[in-house]
Amino acid sequence: MSNGTGHPGDPTDPQVTAASGLAEAAAGLGTEIVRFSRLIAAWKQRVKKDTGAADRVLLARLVVGGDRRATDLAADAFLDLSTVSRQVRSLVERGLVARRPDPEDRRGTLLTATDAGRAAFEHYRRQRDAELAALLEPWPPQDRADLIRLLGRLNEDLAEQHARQVPGGDQGAAGEQGDTHV
Repeated sequence: MSNGTGHPGDPTDPQVTAASGLAEAAAGLGTEIVRFSRLIAAWKQRVKKDTGAADRVLLARLVVGGDRRATDLAADAFLDLSTVSRQVRSLVERGLVARRPDPEDRRGTLLTATDAGRAAFEHYRRQRDAELAALLEPWPPQDRADLIRLLGRLNEDLAEQHARQVPGGDQGAAGEQGDTHV
């Protein structure tokens, strides 16, 4: 198990300590983000076989963020509108999401999580939380708190950077993607 500063036995990844410079810290973080991304992708592949990762993401955005148009849902979830449209169609067919007229613009349609969709979301969240609890169980409480605090800080900084780089400077719901209720 790694101590969070490198991969055991990887000679190209030196230990990053509080005395390391900014360049070394950035390189170490970059290495860990790439590794984390690959591990999350592998987890998503496993989940996709079970329930569908897109179901989880879209239901979470609707349950946590409320009713949305498909275009807003796509932006909130950082997904292509065509992908969201296919997934929403499946969610509607399974009774997890309903469509209703947008009261502000009758030509538009709002998507809303149904009671069954909210129940599925809660099931997914309990399942995720149980897996993470098992992972974190051997960690000292302070390490758990530090991880959550620092990951939250990293997410906030990434959301701000995303907002600066998106044309128009609007981050959409990027800052909400780390919502603890998801």
